[in-house]
Amino acid sequence: MKLHNWMLATALFVLLIFPASVIAEPITINWWFAHGGRLGEKVQSIVEGFNNSQAKYKVVATYKGSYPDTMTSGIAAFRSKTPPHILQVFEVGTATMMAAKGAIKPVYEVMSESGIKWDPDAYLSTVTGYYTTQDGKMLSMPFNSSTPVLYYNKDAFKRAGLDPNKPPKTWPEVADYAKKIVAAYADQAAKIEPILEKLEAAQAALEAAGMKDEAAKVSEIAAEAGRNIIRGGFSTAWISWIHMENFSAWHNVPIGTKENGFGGLDTEFVFNSPLHVKHIQQLADWQKDKIFVYGGRRNLGNAKFQTGQVAMYTESSAGYAGMKANSKFEFGTSFLPYWPEVKGAPQNTIIGGASLWVMQGHPAEEYKGVAAFFNYLSTPEIQADWHQFTGYLPITTAAYEYTKNQGFYKENPDMETALKQMTLNKPTPNSKGLRFGNFVQMRSIMYDTLEGIFAGQKSAEKGLNDAVTNGNKLLRKFETMQK
Repeated sequence: MKLHNWMLATALFVLLIFPASVIAEPITINWWFAHGGRLGEKVQSIVEGFNNSQAKYKVVATYKGSYPDTMTSGIAAFRSKTPPHILQVFEVGTATMMAAKGAIKPVYEVMSESGIKWDPDAYLSTVTGYYTTQDGKMLSMPFNSSTPVLYYNKDAFKRAGLDPNKPPKTWPEVADYAKKIVAAYADQAAKIEPILEKLEAAQAALEAAGMKDEAAKVSEIAAEAGRNIIRGGFSTAWISWIHMENFSAWHNVPIGTKENGFGGLDTEFVFNSPLHVKHIQQLADWQKDKIFVYGGRRNLGNAKFQTGQVAMYTESSAGYAGMKANSKFEFGTSFLPYWPEVKGAPQNTIIGGASLWVMQGHPAEEYKGVAAFFNYLSTPEIQADWHQFTGYLPITTAAYEYTKNQGFYKENPDMETALKQMTLNKPTPNSKGLRFGNFVQMRSIMYDTLEGIFAGQKSAEKGLNDAVTNGNKLLRKFETMQK
């Protein structure tokens, strides 16, 4: 009896002394994200840090697959009235998310209603511009943002008699450097190419027969056989994002009307301008002299640079860690090249990556938890750690300065290239980003178009004209769906 009375007294004491929020179960905040591998592990580490920093909220991060898969899952969950609180969506899904009526709760509302002190001007304008309204209100929270840069092989530069600390600034210089580098490796390349051609034929035959594992092994053998024998000047990853979307921003020319779609759904594509046609046709023509080598869709061509098959490579700044881990030579990074005759170039590049959207359908108290988590994500320490670990950009000026003050860029100067390039000039209506409906499908059209041009099936003028026509059909379909 005495024990029972003691336990009852203890329980009453705890209830009187400690508020209910302290002993209650934390409020769960669900976040669906699209990072696998090391990045996924880092996401979980950030979540663990937030959960350990306070007791009121518990963020549960769930991997949902690729960017398209994650966005599709989120939209389906909203329709079934079981949405997560936070959904990671890649940048080209911005217009789709905005158009999903009743599905999202804008970040500026979430932060304002939370009572947490929050300054939207603390974020880098070249990052947030992609995710804000025309009057500057932030719709989603930037998270993993990157921009393309030029990677170059310093060892190859030295062999060709080029200064390894002076990468090319313009496209004519890229062509000149590429010719010299290819010539410096010509004898070695001539000896290895017949062997590589046989290996590539064997790989293709195995893939056609459905023997993927065997084909992968042959691919590895070919990569090692040709390692550090330059056979092409430069290649690229993400050709639509880099050589159409960022190319336009970097030269301060539009890819579409209405401020690249920011000004209205009745936007139209205009990436068949004389400048766009010139650039794409030049890439196609440069293949003849191996100045340019097409590396495939997405970032499938990374191995061409990492194994020393091409001397220069345009790729996302977020690819830096992978380049560092897999390249057995010294490399540097530089700004993207530009055409020197274009007035106003270079301007600034735009971002890729993804942001965090808040979904409708949750109680006010849970949105306060979302705000608390976003506030934690935006702290200089968390952003600097994310930036330094991944190669993604810090999203706030404070995080950039914090990283500088740590001396990080003195030891890793190539990690600052993307930030300098993206903040080179104040964004213009042509260089603040894109907002087109059905743009995921548009990128597929662009890949098909560019591959047809590089294969000699059509001229750049014909290909880009056709792509604009087909792309505008997608835009009109999207516009009609929103009425």
